[in-house]
Amino acid sequence: MSQTYGALSVLFSAAALAGVAASLWYQARQTRIAQEAARRDAHRELIILALGGPALLACWEPPATPMTAARRKQILFTNLIVTNWESDFRLGNLGPAALRGMLDGRFQGEIARAHWETGGPGWRASAEHSADTKRHQFVRIADERYTRAVAHSPAVPAADYFDPTP
Repeated sequence: MSQTYGALSVLFSAAALAGVAASLWYQARQTRIAQEAARRDAHRELIILALGGPALLACWEPPATPMTAARRKQILFTNLIVTNWESDFRLGNLGPAALRGMLDGRFQGEIARAHWETGGPGWRASAEHSADTKRHQFVRIADERYTRAVAHSPAVPAADYFDPTP
């Protein structure tokens, strides 16, 4: 009888240890997600401040190709959108098929294409230095959809996005 209790005790101890390990893993994951969210929030705040005027735009690195301050603001704002999509993709809130659909629509426009032309190398470098496979996958999908859009049709000029008549 005492051997049965001993065996059960070992099983319960092993289950408790597994529960503690799972809890620690979950807490570490949640901490990492919270840290990434804080980093993204800080980055978003910096971009929003820079969108307020050309003086703060100049605090960022110069664009790879010369552009107006208005275009730079559009590119930075587009980066906020893409960063949000990347976050949703990495957290599992946005699947590959949905991401492809969103990027297909996005890369029809000239500003989104200009963003990926100038910012794509930075996204690729960031993914290359990351151990996060979802980040790698996100950039591969974005590159794939960008290349497809460029090969498929010319970009829609920003001036043609909206009907000028009320």
